[in-house]
Amino acid sequence: MTSNRLKFTASMYAMMSISFWGVSFVSTKAVLGILDPYSLLVIRFGIGALFLFLLLLMQRYSLLVSIKYIPHLMILGILGVFVHQLLQATALLTIDASSAGWLISFSPIFTVILSILFLHEKMSIMKSIGMVLAITGVILVTTTRSGQSFQLSMNIGFLLMILSTLNWAVYSVLLKSLKIPYPPIVVTFYMCLLGLILTTPLIIRNRGWETLSLLNHLEWAHLLFLGVFVSGIAYWYWAKALEILEASKVSMFLYLEPIATLIAAVLLLNEKVFLISVVGGIIIIIGVIIVNGQLVPMLFSSLKKKRP
Repeated sequence: MTSNRLKFTASMYAMMSISFWGVSFVSTKAVLGILDPYSLLVIRFGIGALFLFLLLLMQRYSLLVSIKYIPHLMILGILGVFVHQLLQATALLTIDASSAGWLISFSPIFTVILSILFLHEKMSIMKSIGMVLAITGVILVTTTRSGQSFQLSMNIGFLLMILSTLNWAVYSVLLKSLKIPYPPIVVTFYMCLLGLILTTPLIIRNRGWETLSLLNHLEWAHLLFLGVFVSGIAYWYWAKALEILEASKVSMFLYLEPIATLIAAVLLLNEKVFLISVVGGIIIIIGVIIVNGQLVPMLFSSLKKKRP
């Protein structure tokens, strides 16, 4: 397979991962009307862990890991799976899926801030401008809702969603610094399994299994999608993309996630689209691109192609 074809294939893997992650907010929102967040996460982690286990057996990966890296996996599992998904599922009880999609694109801003504080990266004027733009976009998305005043419950939902982006940034910095020497799919399996273990006592306490009989076929389809495609295939395809493309190039696809969420929210949940929220979301994405130092190279590359 030629180099260009490999890059195209890797791009398709990344595109599919982002599409699955973007739609995940919609599927979560659709099921939360019946299940509480804990029950939803138990079923999702259970389906995801089973799918990844079968996939590992089919791919003939070894499940053995050194005891030295168990604490690393536990930290990543708690932050990247349990806390992250719990914050998002709880936030979606009070905010719409499209707003969640826009806010999740704010995560790289927190990553840059943490990198400056703990990895000694330098702050530049362009990064400062990008951060101001992104924060402005977040304010537009979270404080404008059809001209109506915001209720306290809505504010809490947006706060939880923003906290989830901060949590994901902490997770990303730790994942980079810990450098666990195992295939991403193996790490993902143990993280998903840990998420299942941590949430199971909560569904037992709340007797969440009693509501499972209330789910219809469509809601079970959403759960299967969350478990198989979001927790399983998306992470797997993301890792496959990273095997071929540079991480900086793969990360560019993250800016498309809110678009996938918006389209799915309109088509599947009939959510209303407010122009000011879309404007705020676009401003967030532009700010994040500037912070990551990718806007100037993109413009330069575009101008270069136009030269005769």
